[in-house]
Amino acid sequence: MQKFVLLLLSMGLISQLSGCVPLAVVGVGAGIAVVGSDSRTSAIYLDDKEIELRAANRISVLYPASLVHANTNSFNRAVLLTGQVPDEKARQRVEEVVRAVPDVAKVYNQLQIGKPTDLSTRSNDVYLDAAVQSRLIRAGTVPISGVKVVTENGVVYLMGSLTPEQANIATTIARNTQGVSSVVTLFEQHQAE
Repeated sequence: MQKFVLLLLSMGLISQLSGCVPLAVVGVGAGIAVVGSDSRTSAIYLDDKEIELRAANRISVLYPASLVHANTNSFNRAVLLTGQVPDEKARQRVEEVVRAVPDVAKVYNQLQIGKPTDLSTRSNDVYLDAAVQSRLIRAGTVPISGVKVVTENGVVYLMGSLTPEQANIATTIARNTQGVSSVVTLFEQHQAE
């Protein structure tokens, strides 16, 4: 019965987002393209996914979603924290909990103090993710497998492993994407081969 109620609620929510269906399809398509051509080894890719799940689980045990909206994204075992927390103490506590997850090499704490964003803002962030990713793919000058795009409240975070020239191109593309308020780069830069 509980699963049925959840299914109905999910369908109701989806019907309210009917304008976002093309975005979801684009986002899923871009996600599949990235997974198929990811520059990380499969072991590191799986480590990153496990880190993301463990970190998110540990955060959800500490704080209810109504109080803390924290996203965890990992690339090469470097974790990006985005979202909103009620105060500095919660911001630091979330970082401590994530640092304690096995295999985490680095934490970029970009959590903001404030109320969790609403559904409209989060939907716009999904749109911006897809817009930046599709522009990177269309440009063809930056290997999409070397970039992870994360958007929170209009701010685009770029993670990954690129050459300095590729990092500059990716940053310029993201900055020139309509709707992006700012860009934060967290690249591991390497020399061209």
